[in-house]
Amino acid sequence: MNYLDQFRDKGVVKGLAQRISSLTKGRGRPLTFMEVCGTHTMAIYQYGLRSLLPPEVRLISGPGCPVCVTPNGYLDRAVALSRLPDLIITTFGDMLRVPGSSSSLMEERAKGADIRVVYSPLDAVRIAAGNPQKRVVFLGVGFETTAPTIAGSILTAKAQGIGNYLVLASHKTMPQPMAILSADPELAVDGYICPAHVSAIIGADAYRFLCREYRVPCVVTGFEPTDVMQGVEMLVRQALSGQSKVEIQYSRVVRWEGNAKAQAILAEVFTPFDADWRGIGALPGSGLRIADSYHAFDAERAIAVTVEELKEHQGCLCGEILKGKVSPFDCPLFGKSCTTESPVGACMVSSEGTCAAAYKYAI
Repeated sequence: MNYLDQFRDKGVVKGLAQRISSLTKGRGRPLTFMEVCGTHTMAIYQYGLRSLLPPEVRLISGPGCPVCVTPNGYLDRAVALSRLPDLIITTFGDMLRVPGSSSSLMEERAKGADIRVVYSPLDAVRIAAGNPQKRVVFLGVGFETTAPTIAGSILTAKAQGIGNYLVLASHKTMPQPMAILSADPELAVDGYICPAHVSAIIGADAYRFLCREYRVPCVVTGFEPTDVMQGVEMLVRQALSGQSKVEIQYSRVVRWEGNAKAQAILAEVFTPFDADWRGIGALPGSGLRIADSYHAFDAERAIAVTVEELKEHQGCLCGEILKGKVSPFDCPLFGKSCTTESPVGACMVSSEGTCAAAYKYAI
């Protein structure tokens, strides 16, 4: 199905594509732009936006899926916790089917573990309040978009005196991996389609250092096909004129300073640390762990558990896909042993994963 045909402004989108083509016609090396948001990745595949662009413009997907960048070690700890008596695991649905080293939460639930899908961290707080004899662990995975809500759940649990609510935190912050990728000569990224939801929290100012230190243009872009294509045109114009600055295409939502209240909650409940990213490794200051003043809510510190030896899945290129170095179609498992019905890697599981998007819309 051609989803763009159903889009009310498809004529505008095609007009933008024609302008981009005119701007870049005859250019030698293609301009490479990376989106670092899973929702952007889905939109680009769903509406076939790559097919509208000239060969002089290349879009690649980066580490924009929070579930995908979560390493196996975190999943293995969650699985180990789920096997403990008198403990309830609560999580967003995407985490259930992600394979760890030897098991997944879906498999553990089938074996009898009490694992519940929730739609908000406050649902997990309510479960804890209703089950005071059990420990309730929420799997806190996400970028700056979801981290404030999880911080808020900890503040709520503290205010209500709910001492059996804990969070296994694996929050990531986006600017640091963008800097690492900017410095990678193999990628040669010419610009970023910056994440919209994340930027609504941290503000567009957070990307200025990328322009200053790496001379890479950044445009904070919305999710509609028109938004994405406008963002690409803005990046093209910057690149061709030798500019490197932050621009906001998604001005109806994103501000330069971001959301001060959300930032204050994050600063109170969490503290930065060196986090592991699937495929990228440990990045200084790129994660958020629960601050010492809220240590009682930290599942990793509060609950001792034996975690199995880390194993990676042979042949899976999820790590390289997250860095934008290969596409899903380069992976020997894609569409064969790895499908959305039977995923091998995290990139095929999450609704924001690059492989899941390619599998759903591009084959």
